[in-house]
Amino acid sequence: MRIAVTTVLLICGLGTVASAQSPELKFIADTLVVQADGTYEADPDLATMTFRIFSQEKELKKAYDAATQSMSRISTLAANNGLSKDDIRSGVLTVAPVYEGDRRKRARSYYVRGEMVLRVHDFARIGPILDGSVDDAVADFRSINYSLSDEEAAKKQAVAEAMRRAVGRATIALEQKGQRLGGLRYMSLDVRQLLGVAQLQSFGTVNETVAVETEAGGGGLFHKKAQLPPPPPPAPEKITVSASVQCAFQIQ
Repeated sequence: MRIAVTTVLLICGLGTVASAQSPELKFIADTLVVQADGTYEADPDLATMTFRIFSQEKELKKAYDAATQSMSRISTLAANNGLSKDDIRSGVLTVAPVYEGDRRKRARSYYVRGEMVLRVHDFARIGPILDGSVDDAVADFRSINYSLSDEEAAKKQAVAEAMRRAVGRATIALEQKGQRLGGLRYMSLDVRQLLGVAQLQSFGTVNETVAVETEAGGGGLFHKKAQLPPPPPPAPEKITVSASVQCAFQIQ
């Protein structure tokens, strides 16, 4: 854990206090304003793995069944690596007919795609899951997102440290003049976004592009991909949460 804090102290008389980071604040006499920034750093404890499912067949049933079987294989692979049912999430399969240029003609094939998300708490399981998914040819794209399972707890740590430093610095400053820190009259809080949360990894593929037109008139290109062996999963980086507090204390 690494904590970094900066403070700014202002002694105010009766009137108005202006800050570059806040609107005008009005306090009574003998008020001390303190601004403190704190950061909390921790190692991620959750990896979110996303799998894209695809299947294309001449018959809709065969395409849908193939995609469903792919989802089932990923679920089995995840369960065999110790993931619970709550950590395995499957999305809805969508179907797009593939035409030969004239939408009024019968579709020549059907393209089915979907998505599955796995929440992995034991990072040692990431490698076997990736290797198993390639062996079963179940996905055309995968991403890994590292994060904290309890982000709110990390934010509270950053806020608590910033507040402790603000109170401590204000107390020491007043002691130099023989004064004491009084009650809190005002406080503003800002918790900044997490840094170093996500790492996205795309793996090499061999592409075969097919044109797809839907009955609604839309269209696009889908890529049927043959997977290459994945590289080792990327190492997670530390995650940093930062908070800033501005406090107005009574001077006793």
